[in-house]
Amino acid sequence: MSNDVQMNDTGAEKQDDWVKITSSDGYSFLVKRSVAVISGTLKNMLNEDSSFREAIANTCPISERAAVVEKVCEYMSFRAYYEGPGSKEGVDVNEFTERIPPEVALELLLAADYLEGVLDFFI
Repeated sequence: MSNDVQMNDTGAEKQDDWVKITSSDGYSFLVKRSVAVISGTLKNMLNEDSSFREAIANTCPISERAAVVEKVCEYMSFRAYYEGPGSKEGVDVNEFTERIPPEVALELLLAADYLEGVLDFFI
C-alpha cells in the first residue's frame, strides 16, 4: 500500500531542472532553472503558464556572442549562490568585476539591461 501514493514536491523539482541558454554564435550553456530565473526576462520566457516556445523547450536564445552569455551565466550563478539560504562569508563585488574583460564590458551592460534583474549588479 505504501507504493500506491507517491508524493513529490513539483515546485522544488522544477527548480532543479536545467535550462539551456544559447548564444547568437551557436554556443550553449546549461544552468539550473533557479539560476536562470534571476533574470526577469528569462523568468518570463520560462514561465510554464505561458505558451512560449522557450518554456516548452527549456531553451532560451540570447542574441549576444558566447563570451557575453558566458559572463551573464557566471554572474547569475554567482548571485544565486550568495543570495541563497545559509550564511556565506561576505564577498566583495570586486571579486566578480575583476573577472570581466574590458572588451566585453559594454556588451555585458547591454545584455544585462535586456535580461532585467541582472543589471542591478552593474549599476
